[in-house]
Amino acid sequence: MNKSWNSYHSHNGGDYFDELITATGTPRPEARHAVRLLQDLSSTEMAARRGAAELAIREMGISFTIYSEGKNIDRAWPFDIIPRIISDREWQQVSRGLAQRTRALNCFIDDIYNRQKILADGLLPAEIVLESGNYKPQCAGVSPRYGAWAHICGTDLVRDKDGRFYVLEDNLRVPSGVSYMLENREITKRVLPELFKNYSILPVDDYPSRLYSTLASLSPRDQRRPCIVVLTPGIFNSAYFEHAYLAQGMGAELVEGSDLFVDADDCLYMRTVDGPERVDVVYRRIDDDFLDPEAFREDSTLGIPGIMRAWKKGNVAIANAPGSGVADDKVVYAFVPEMIRYYLKEEPSLASVKTYLCMNQPDRDYVLANLDKLVVKPANESGGYGLMVGPHATAARRAEFARLIEANPRNYIAQPTLSLSTAPTYIDDAVEPRHLDLRPFILQARDSWVTPGGLTRVALVKGSLVVNSSQGGGSKDTWIVESLTQDSPT
Repeated sequence: MNKSWNSYHSHNGGDYFDELITATGTPRPEARHAVRLLQDLSSTEMAARRGAAELAIREMGISFTIYSEGKNIDRAWPFDIIPRIISDREWQQVSRGLAQRTRALNCFIDDIYNRQKILADGLLPAEIVLESGNYKPQCAGVSPRYGAWAHICGTDLVRDKDGRFYVLEDNLRVPSGVSYMLENREITKRVLPELFKNYSILPVDDYPSRLYSTLASLSPRDQRRPCIVVLTPGIFNSAYFEHAYLAQGMGAELVEGSDLFVDADDCLYMRTVDGPERVDVVYRRIDDDFLDPEAFREDSTLGIPGIMRAWKKGNVAIANAPGSGVADDKVVYAFVPEMIRYYLKEEPSLASVKTYLCMNQPDRDYVLANLDKLVVKPANESGGYGLMVGPHATAARRAEFARLIEANPRNYIAQPTLSLSTAPTYIDDAVEPRHLDLRPFILQARDSWVTPGGLTRVALVKGSLVVNSSQGGGSKDTWIVESLTQDSPT
């Protein structure tokens, strides 16, 4: 065995579920071939493969932007060469649960902007929704095609020490990361092609065509090839690489707000060298508040004046639809299981993480008394910003969060500190366990489609539970493997 693996201990006394290695130190059935092959590579060869991955990342221009001290810093995408492997038998159940959850969330958004029946029936307090900054009254009375508002959803999953997947949060506004999921597969094929010989791995490279079909189905005009654009804030946005990648993959135009205009008939047009071209679908990657200075922030230079009028008249489709963020709130998250029962008349297939709402006095009392055991999150932040991991926080940090909660309890939720699963990760010429999560992507129009796998994000810092790339995390290729190709379990 390669000495890089010598010190690998997967379970730390049973505290964590390891994705590839069992508690007894043997590879899980679906990972057996990959682990054996990787263990047979010499230390020199492992280092060479990692070097090849880093070279491929530079050659392919895969980068992300972090914001630090008022500066935008481009960094190469941090990638670990050891893939995460999940059996398709297990994934089928997860996939069904994700599709179910996305359907219910879309029902909720459509209800909130039209009937508000769920509020009238008292399933959740109206003020949680209607006083949220994500509720946009400008969207009232609109019902997009198929009742779908959040057409692209990125749902964050974690696996606890019991081996079960749990939904950690839903991202329904402008979820990012799918391009890195696709590039991770390409890098792995380049640097470890022999790993693919013993597996039938469900493909992910058809995502751009799936996304195109989803967006095209939203077109208000009956066009054989509707005009679809990807609306980006520009090159300084942290996800600009992804915006350009997906536009190219779909054969769509990558545009900024200044490239578009709304005419007197409330139709959206794109400026081209051949004259104006009518736009049917906008895949927008900018936040609601900057989308239309007529409807939202007057000082926005990123959006298009009048695009909300065009959308409300049905002359253009916008994905994700404005106002979708009303369901992208960590307080609303706590009510999703009830939404599934209410709208779909089904039991949730995927469990949610226990959530304490600091706006409720009993929950707040419990949270304030147990800050050293809980993860506290602001309701509407993303990217790992503004949260506190209680067991890893200083007393001063916990005291600061106690003050923040007391000052604005609606803005904070808390959850138990989960024992996030680990996976073998190649760090400093050794293979060590690192915590990770998983962000699959769900497309929703007439039908739902779930990526086979998703973006696995890895906390590269030993012991850390924060996986976001903006906070020092990395990623892995994620394989969903057909079970029939595996040896039978022993």
